Amino acid sequence: MIFVFPLLFLLEALFLCGHVGAQSNSIQILQDAALKWTEPLTCDKWDCNCTFTRQRGCCCAANDMYQLEEETFTRLKALWNDVSKLGSRVLQHSESIKVAFKATMNPNVAVLIPGTNERCFGPFNTNVPLPYASVTLNHGQGYNPSLGVFTAPIAGVYLFSYTVYSLVEKDTRIYHKCQLMKNGNVTVSIWENNREDGEDSATQVVLLQMQRGDQVYVELMSGRKLCNGLHNNIFTGHIVYPDTD
Repeated sequence: MIFVFPLLFLLEALFLCGHVGAQSNSIQILQDAALKWTEPLTCDKWDCNCTFTRQRGCCCAANDMYQLEEETFTRLKALWNDVSKLGSRVLQHSESIKVAFKATMNPNVAVLIPGTNERCFGPFNTNVPLPYASVTLNHGQGYNPSLGVFTAPIAGVYLFSYTVYSLVEKDTRIYHKCQLMKNGNVTVSIWENNREDGEDSATQVVLLQMQRGDQVYVELMSGRKLCNGLHNNIFTGHIVYPDTD
């Protein structure tokens, strides 16, 4: 049996060396002989028992295929676990950088100025943080409405804006100055001091580099006041991008 295939190949070679017209008949004879062979094939490692025994041919390569399949499955399972862990880390990271807030002043903090119809916040004999107590957005819980202070939960570049609005009676002086403070230091200010109109508003926008734990708030300067329509005084902020160091 060891000589079956060499003999068949030799016969094929002899047939090919013959007349061209007999070539197709020679190939057909070889095919028929191969299909009729029922004995075990002695083809080294390829001769074995496997699930393909009903097919004519050597089939023990299936063992190698099964091993490859098992190794591939194991690698895919490990890769899936790595991807799942990566997805969880990405989700945690994306959640940690959702930092934004928006707050407005509550008109109820204003008090009636004696001898006038004005309800104002201030004046005070010292600088006072503006109480933006009505919070409509506070992702990351960095803003404290009780103190009017935002504390950066992570380091990064932040954008802050605040709008100062005041309405006083006709021929009454508008007199306010509100400044954005970072860790107790002035960054930008908005002020007004005139008798030309009874209503005024202005907005400041600033980008600040923040470290974790840095604090930002808006304060009203001593001796100044904000009157009427206090709900138009707005303080907002959000992270632009976090530090990657």
